[in-house]
Amino acid sequence: MELNDYLVIFMFITFISLLFTGFPIAWVLGGVAVLFTLIGYCSDLWFGTMTGLDYLTLSMSVNRIFKTMSNWVLVALPMFIFMGLMLDRSGIAEKMMNEMQKLFGKVRGGLAITVTLIGIILAASTGIIGASVVLLGLLSLPAMMKQGYGLSLSLGTIAGAGTLGILIPPSIMLVIMADQLSISVGDLFMGALLPGILLGTLYIAYILMVGLINPKQAPIASDRQPMELRMIWNVFKTILPTAILIFAVLGSIFAGITTPTEASGVGALGATILAGVNKKLNFKVLKEVLESCFSTTAYIFVIFIGATVFALVLRSLGGDELIERALSNIPFSTYGVLLVILGVIFLLGFFLDWIEITLIVLPLIAPAISSLGFDVNGYGVIDKPALLWFVILVAVTLQTSFLTPPVGLALFYLKGVCPPEVKLIDIYKGVIPYIILQLIGLVIIIIWPQLVLWLPSIVYG
Repeated sequence: MELNDYLVIFMFITFISLLFTGFPIAWVLGGVAVLFTLIGYCSDLWFGTMTGLDYLTLSMSVNRIFKTMSNWVLVALPMFIFMGLMLDRSGIAEKMMNEMQKLFGKVRGGLAITVTLIGIILAASTGIIGASVVLLGLLSLPAMMKQGYGLSLSLGTIAGAGTLGILIPPSIMLVIMADQLSISVGDLFMGALLPGILLGTLYIAYILMVGLINPKQAPIASDRQPMELRMIWNVFKTILPTAILIFAVLGSIFAGITTPTEASGVGALGATILAGVNKKLNFKVLKEVLESCFSTTAYIFVIFIGATVFALVLRSLGGDELIERALSNIPFSTYGVLLVILGVIFLLGFFLDWIEITLIVLPLIAPAISSLGFDVNGYGVIDKPALLWFVILVAVTLQTSFLTPPVGLALFYLKGVCPPEVKLIDIYKGVIPYIILQLIGLVIIIIWPQLVLWLPSIVYG
């Protein structure tokens, strides 16, 4: 190993260590990059080494930051964030919860199934994890506790359903992944749709199994009503506006009518109209949504800036070559190497947020996937099918980062709306089965890549 290799390793160690100090992640990323640029420059100056780091290295980051900020694709981020926040205020979720609970009232665990289905619908219309988890917690947790649901099942269902928004399109994570790897956003949206539905189906199957094995954990509603055609009609009327919005956004992308950026504008306008139709839109609500949208967007983009500088210094030291050499030297088959990569990303999710992993780790690892030679069927129409499949695998793996302590954001979002008697350890216990279900879904997608590649192939074909 050369000096640059040691500097790369120590950069990662320093970065992860400083995360526990509580400093903002963006400053940690940029600060570590500047620090190791100084170390490399002083080493070259005083000891005659050849790290190649100096002030010109940092000056190159200015052009890269400008290129990032002028990227047309990333305009979709604030639009999708605004769309999710406005839908959160539109009151549609409350109506869906009330009507769907009546429909599934005769099913054991019907309320938990309702929460999961609404989580899927919110995921396809908002993509904002914090908004989904908080909304589902406020709407369903009191009702689930009142009906006698097991606390672990209640908390796990809410957290698991709320995190589906990071995978099911339109997802801001997929937009960032597409930008980092120069992949079509539409391709990732199409590829992620079936895996997202798969996870939701696994959640529902688990709830039904719990109701069968341990009925006390998933009781039947005491005030259930007989099934009537009116119930189905009411659920249809409640879901229809959101379904139209989802179709307008995703359908226009899949049909090639609009770009994801243009579709995000349609989604933002549609969510505003829905809030107005439901008489939830006023100046105060609009002001609060805009402020939340600005702060969330600024949080993401300031991490973009720090990660850009960090990645530039890391690559100047040869970090991408070091990782590629390390992966090629792993004494496993191609699928063994894939499992090692996903295992590392899963473990990083315990300590890093998905944004840092997406901006720093994914661009370093993804180029090595092409050299591994995965034989996945692109049906002759998908460009780089192995890379598309791999990115979706990473996206599913990163979804676990919202549920794994100590930095699982969904855990803290949910804790903020729980009664005081609900402890954080109760939430930890509740999400364990859902983490396992996500990993089962990951294995299924590894075994059957067609779950990712089939829909894009149909659209292109």
